[in-house]
Parts: sequence; C-alpha cells; structure tokens
Amino acid sequence: MSAIIELDGVRKTYGSGSVEFEALRGIDATVMAGEYVAVIGPSGSGKSTLMNLLGCLDVPSQGRYLLAGDDTSTLDETALAAIRNRRIGFVFQQFHLLPSMTALRNVELPLVYAGVARAERRDRAAAALERVGLAARLDHRPGELSGGQQQRVAVARALVTEPDLLLADEPTGNLDSRSTDDVLSLLDELHAAGRTIVLITHEHAVAARAERNLVIDDGLLTEDRRTADLLAVGVAER
Repeated sequence: MSAIIELDGVRKTYGSGSVEFEALRGIDATVMAGEYVAVIGPSGSGKSTLMNLLGCLDVPSQGRYLLAGDDTSTLDETALAAIRNRRIGFVFQQFHLLPSMTALRNVELPLVYAGVARAERRDRAAAALERVGLAARLDHRPGELSGGQQQRVAVARALVTEPDLLLADEPTGNLDSRSTDDVLSLLDELHAAGRTIVLITHEHAVAARAERNLVIDDGLLTEDRRTADLLAVGVAER
C-alpha cells in the first residue's frame, strides 16, 4: 500500500507576537491507501484545525503535509482549490445541499466546477447515488429526504469525483441514532470496497467504527492505536 496522507512535524499557529496561539504543536502521522481512520479529541483539541489542513482548506505554519506524495505546503491557492475539488471528497456535519436542487443536481455540482460535460456528469452523479442506495431518489429535493438520506446525498457528492481521500467532519453530528447507524454503515461499506476515509469526531462510539484511532489533545497526537486495542481496554466505550 502507498501513503495517502503523510504529516511531518505539522504545526499551525494563529495570530502573531504576544497573541499567538499554537493549535497544532508538531503532528507526525501517516494514513495508507484504503485505511479507515478516526481522528478523535475533545472540543479545542486541534482536530478541526487538523481537518482544515487535511482538506487543503489551510496550510501548515511549519512542517509538511503530503497528499498522495504531493507536498501541499508548497502550493498556491489555485492549486489547492484544484486538489479540494478533484482529489478530496468532503462530508460535513451540515449537509450543505442546495435546497432548490434535486439530489442528482446536488451531486453533479463538483463535476460542473470541473468542467465535465453534461451527459457524463449526469451519468456519474446517478451512479454515485446508486452506490449510496438512493437510485430511487434522484429527483427528490433535500426537503423531501430524511436526515440520513440527505447525508447519503452528501456522501455521493463527495464520491462523484472519485477522490483519493474521503474526509468526513462530524458526519453524524446532526443525525438521530437510526440515521447515524445508517451513515456509519455506509462508511463501513465504502471502506470495505477500498475507499480511504478519515473521520473527524468527538464521539468514541463513532470512532470505534474506524479501524484505527488517532487521538489528539491540546494540539498533540497523544495516541495512534488500532480500534481493536482501544475496545480491549474500554476506551471506545466511554
């Protein structure tokens, strides 16, 4: 397997002078192709900052972030935007679906920005929705779908560009328990099919669905353990 994510001494500092705040204080980590990894930590731990860096929404103050071997720390905003659109699929706590558009049109949007021809993008969007179990909901608008179904549309939109990395930021935060299990089961299926997934969460029960946990606190990576080991000591059940 090759590495999709390589973090080497990553630091992120906000502000300057006497008001500097170091959100990340030297993170080293590697995620291999096909892994399902959860980044878990309490509010203020630095996991949101790390998510922004992994998603190329921000760049490190120090250190290097390599995505599939490419050093993103050296890229300008145009190049970072291209990576975000083509190589990273985002799933957020808020679904960020356009309410006036059908599920199909919402899923098509990344392909519109990429300049894909209309017929091809419709075919690819329909295939992505079928992949997440919503082939019968192509023409439904977000308001006509349940929370779990809306998040499945968001996952389909994230997958439609066939990205190197699926980055899910608290994807179950706005869902009830049934919809949460529905979305996590979908992530399980995608992982089983070989998709590389990084899940950001503060919930141990959600993190326990991943095969590996990166525990972050106060801007530092404090643990990097297999989920089976965490379950064995009861951590994932807290």
